[in-house]
Amino acid sequence: MTKIGIGVIGAGYMGKAHSVAMNAVGAVFDTPLKPVCEMICATTEQGAAAKAASLGFNRSTADWRTLVDDPAVEAIIIASPQATHKEIALAAIARGKPVLCEKPMGASLADARDMTEAAEAAGIVNMVGFNYVRTPATQYARKLLEDGEIGDITWFRGEHTEDFLADADAPANWRTRGRATGTMGDLSSHMINCAMALMGPISQVNADIETVHKQRPAEQQHGDAGTTVMEEVTNDDHAHCLCRFASGVMGHLYFSRVSTGRKMGYAYEIGGTRGSIRFDQEDQNVLWLYRMGDPEAERGFRKILTGPAHPDYVNFCLGPGHGTGYQDQLIIEAKDFLNAIHEGKAQWPTFRDGMEVTQVIEAMWRSHDSRQWVSVEN
Repeated sequence: MTKIGIGVIGAGYMGKAHSVAMNAVGAVFDTPLKPVCEMICATTEQGAAAKAASLGFNRSTADWRTLVDDPAVEAIIIASPQATHKEIALAAIARGKPVLCEKPMGASLADARDMTEAAEAAGIVNMVGFNYVRTPATQYARKLLEDGEIGDITWFRGEHTEDFLADADAPANWRTRGRATGTMGDLSSHMINCAMALMGPISQVNADIETVHKQRPAEQQHGDAGTTVMEEVTNDDHAHCLCRFASGVMGHLYFSRVSTGRKMGYAYEIGGTRGSIRFDQEDQNVLWLYRMGDPEAERGFRKILTGPAHPDYVNFCLGPGHGTGYQDQLIIEAKDFLNAIHEGKAQWPTFRDGMEVTQVIEAMWRSHDSRQWVSVEN
């Protein structure tokens, strides 16, 4: 058994998820490398110490540089705000340490390019945290497509829709300030990654981006009694996009944080000449498959419950239909990261894959601004 020291930078929602995954992955998948939760970094020394105690880390710090420089930390997970990703990643790469970076990779396409070029030049194992695409159902959908089970693909529709800011009276917060934390900077990357994983590169886009609730009550009210102080929303609420894949297939993408009633609407539908596939993350253990070759009297979408026959499921449960959950996606991701380190080569999705997602997002913004189709390559 070979141990590897893990450092996690960021102790919030995703920092906790990655920490739990690293504590569990060795037992779930019996990975050749057994992670040791060595150090966690939070914004204060006291907070970091508390997180270390609750999440099973040997040590803690409030300075990410201390974590990156520590010789016992042999691989690094970046789960801090995206504006910090580039500086941390470049420091880790300079020290020869593998990096798993949460999405989106950086605050800009330039950040993503710098990170990608540095990792590739140094030959350092790198990965981006697109966890939703790792569900057993979506992994199986990829296999169905690769095996040609629904014929030649003719159409793709994908969405990532949630409603955490659907209420116009919800106060302004960090999510409503600045382009990087709008829907395009947050939710869009997951579905773009999914679309490219299933369909291949996106070559052209025609996008429309909108802020639905242009003002929100300020977080802290300092006006006269009985008067609500409003704050301008400086980023986007939702967007949709016509696209063409490099294969020639047409598609449509939609992203929203104001989609009333949707909690985790990471969903897609794929049409082919011999069948169709449907998936919705709100029911993540089900894949719907239609085959034209079925008898006429029995034609219709078939409900496939994930089970041990589907990728990565059996390590969690021997019972079909019992299901996996959100945290299990992170454990699968941790397994892939550890295996990439063990094998000495980057594993999909790499920094380059993450950069290409950012490139599509940038093309969508340019399309919106110019009101025309835009080539992603340019």
